[in-house]
Amino acid sequence: MFYIKKWSFSWVFLLLAIGQISCYNNEELNLPVTPPTAVVESDLDKYIDNNFTKEFGMAIRYRFVDNYVGPTQRVTPPRLESVRPMLDFIDEFWIGPYLEVKNGEEFFRNHVPAEIIFLGGLIFNENGTVTLGTADAGARITFTNVNAIDLADEDWVLLQLQTVYHEFAHIVHQTYKLPPGFETISPQGYTSAGSWFVLSDDEALRRGFVSPYATSSPNEDFAETVAFYLFDKDFQVKFITLEDNCVSPECEERNAGRIKISEKLNSIRSHYEKVTGVNLDDVRASVQARLN
Repeated sequence: MFYIKKWSFSWVFLLLAIGQISCYNNEELNLPVTPPTAVVESDLDKYIDNNFTKEFGMAIRYRFVDNYVGPTQRVTPPRLESVRPMLDFIDEFWIGPYLEVKNGEEFFRNHVPAEIIFLGGLIFNENGTVTLGTADAGARITFTNVNAIDLADEDWVLLQLQTVYHEFAHIVHQTYKLPPGFETISPQGYTSAGSWFVLSDDEALRRGFVSPYATSSPNEDFAETVAFYLFDKDFQVKFITLEDNCVSPECEERNAGRIKISEKLNSIRSHYEKVTGVNLDDVRASVQARLN
């Protein structure tokens, strides 16, 4: 009985529909059609447009597209609720310090990348390493691990700061080259391709580098040194101040490494101010004030 009633109702509905069509067969039904792929602009999109795109010419890409990573890399898309806090984070700790120092605003506006990419997780590579961020010829910076945002988590904060200062430093050497003679300060310390990750922090220091990754090339050495100098409150103690009363070869090697790092930092600071007009000491002071 239930199926018969349903069948009868369907026929009645069909007849009514035919009647409606026959009454208005000469009229057009003009309704707006939204393409299936269209994205409705949200309040978040409006905020990004006003505060980043129009203000700095910087597009924020938070909707995941697979061409942001390599075909063999694995990533996680960002969660929507993580995007606005991440925007506030880069505004406070990346944009803010440059706008605050002499010549910093002009430098930032002239060199800010056209695209900022947010990825939810880290980028996992085939060789077992993890990519923390990327810079593409000064046109794009990619932030990873956005879904884990937690300003109370010092490790997460420092990792993001290392990423953004590192990638922004790449834009400097991609635009103005490395400081003169930079590659000759610790030429024997650079590792062969793809082997930097087998080094410990102490081994890197003894070679004259702030991190194992810095040993992978002069370009990465430059970017890592800038990044560590800006975000690491203990940079002086770790990488510059010599240990007293060395009685072991390892201690002497660490001090020799610190002397090389000090030489690199001095060349970077001089080069930065010469080509950009920005004093890195002032940027560091602004960053550290915001962190403390």
